Amino acid sequence: MKILLYTQFCTPEPIFKSVPFARELRRRGHDVRILTGFPNYPGGNVYPGYRVRWRQREEIDGVPILRVPLYPSHGESIALRGANYASFAAASALPLLAGWRPDVVYVYNLVTLGFLASLNASLRDVPYVMDVQDLWPDSVFQSGMGRPWMRAVIERICRRAYGRAARVVGLSPGMVETLASRGVERSRLRCIYNWCDEQGLPTQSGPAGPRPPGFEGRFNVLYAGNMGTVQALDAVVEAAGRVARTRPEVQFVFMGKGVMRHSLEEQARRIAPANTLFLEARPLADANAVMSHADALLIHLQSKPLFEFTIPSKTQAYLAAGRPVLAAVGRDASRLVELAGAGLGCEPGNPDAIAAAAVRLASLDVAEREAMGRRGTEFYHRELALGVGVTHWEEVFAEAVGHA
Repeated sequence: MKILLYTQFCTPEPIFKSVPFARELRRRGHDVRILTGFPNYPGGNVYPGYRVRWRQREEIDGVPILRVPLYPSHGESIALRGANYASFAAASALPLLAGWRPDVVYVYNLVTLGFLASLNASLRDVPYVMDVQDLWPDSVFQSGMGRPWMRAVIERICRRAYGRAARVVGLSPGMVETLASRGVERSRLRCIYNWCDEQGLPTQSGPAGPRPPGFEGRFNVLYAGNMGTVQALDAVVEAAGRVARTRPEVQFVFMGKGVMRHSLEEQARRIAPANTLFLEARPLADANAVMSHADALLIHLQSKPLFEFTIPSKTQAYLAAGRPVLAAVGRDASRLVELAGAGLGCEPGNPDAIAAAAVRLASLDVAEREAMGRRGTEFYHRELALGVGVTHWEEVFAEAVGHA
């Protein structure tokens, strides 16, 4: 098949549904090209080595890429974020509608691209598939960027984008159910779990390198990643304070950066100075080495209805890493961890529940925790890996072409 990946975000940005996806499809014999913008996510600044221009053709790992101009921005300004999305949509219209004609178009996440994909389907009889990673308008309003007048507009855009797609793919069962409740026909809905960045996975079993300072003699529950408002890690620090009274050897480790890091460190100094540890963000290989020494890996998001069917990308990475997982997150992510037999789920935002789950993991014998880690790795490679996911996507693309 000839497949166009139509995505505003692409390698070298940290988006695995771009070049790694295309590379695997090409390995299987498909003709795959990418239509994208100039890399500026997540900081909103164009990456070194690039400058915004009218067109730029390049090739990464054998994948042909056409870049078109956009307004680089990923800040909190509604106007600038809107300019970012609208500028890419406008600049990509001509190459989409008059350029290379694929058999099917894959649209990554943004419903702002759905209108053009549907227009392309009408004008050139090219079906498209929507990959829904964030549920709009819910995610827009959850981020604080929504305004009352925007809801009806976004809902109308969503109805068109989803309504004319040959297939609509959600990242979790709960997301698929929600899309169905909003009028997307079940016959066009599919669920395909995400995979993780497999190039960054540890290449050896067991701990890599020396034990990080501060880990010795502790049961280390590690959170690795962004420390923002959505992660709501203040509840985890509260849990550390509770655990310190009865199981002081259980230590909560926070590795990364984010807008909330400073306030979290201040909170930890006040209520859990003896059993919290903050590490700086580090390159992926070094972060994986630290993760290999953790006794458990923690996922946490705010307790919000939207996050009941959100599966944070670190879920797959944690399962693949082979360590027990403490999933203090919504329904679908917790169920995935429990289905794998790879850890424990608990209520997000509840310090008592988080503390109890951490103590329960610490109370297990080492053999049981190691078994959890092995089951997680096996589950990832059997159910979630890149090769598994791409096979499902091939099936969806074939259905879309047949549907047309």
